[in-house]
Amino acid sequence: MTQGHRITITPADLHVEVTVDGEKVAESDHPVLLEETGLPTRYYLPQRDVRTELLRPTRTETTCPFKGQASYWSVEVGGKVHDDLVWTYESPIPQAEGVAGLLCFYNERVDVTVDGERQPTPETPFSR
Repeated sequence: MTQGHRITITPADLHVEVTVDGEKVAESDHPVLLEETGLPTRYYLPQRDVRTELLRPTRTETTCPFKGQASYWSVEVGGKVHDDLVWTYESPIPQAEGVAGLLCFYNERVDVTVDGERQPTPETPFSR
């Protein structure tokens, strides 16, 4: 890892809800929190807790030196498509195995509520 850059992966006992344009697209009591230097907390959710019928696979792939290769989905709600809003690491590098196969939403682009409290929308270079 790059010196000073860290990721921490922690299963949590929290209730997480994700909404897009006012429609609930995910609800989980089994999130995995990923803390990464310079980024907001990411909530990785089991696929069974995400309305996968609203997801559309895209061709987008990225590679992170701290997690591995990610693939992406868009979310379609209310007739509107939100491009590349969700990602997963199907086969992450060993240091990130705790998020393998889980889905994560850009919390800069969705509404996230944790234990009944809406989370502030972070500003990051990934905001769109």
